[in-house]
Amino acid sequence: MKGLIQRVSSASVSIDGEVVGEVGYGLLLFLGVQKTDGAAEQKRMLERVLEYRVFPDEQGRMNRSLRDCGGDLLVVPQFTLAADTSKGSRPSFSSAARPERGEHWFNAFVEAARQEVDVAPPGIGHLATGRFGADMQVQLVNDGPVTFLLSV
Repeated sequence: MKGLIQRVSSASVSIDGEVVGEVGYGLLLFLGVQKTDGAAEQKRMLERVLEYRVFPDEQGRMNRSLRDCGGDLLVVPQFTLAADTSKGSRPSFSSAARPERGEHWFNAFVEAARQEVDVAPPGIGHLATGRFGADMQVQLVNDGPVTFLLSV
């Protein structure tokens, strides 16, 4: 499982001109599911997203996590993250999960993340998502910029 996280001031995802998810200060996560991913990878990715220290502390150092600051989380499915780009000039998607498997683990990730919303500290603020398999337009204001690729 691969996740591209970006610290954002705000972010939104639209489908056919309609905003289906938006967040304020927090993280935008593009989530790619690989064919070998399962429950262990989904659980570990959620832990990493919630605990990765990308938010500034009082000294301005990246020392606080999404849980620590109660930030929002926008999760957008993106199967292209599972591409193998190591050879040639065209990505190979042989390592990506088949659509039904990818959708299952994307939904499992979202449901597990939903359990973290509005939990007394540590917890996260608002959770929003894109729609699996849809043609989406994503807008964001990257804060920093701060962007990391997480793999589990």
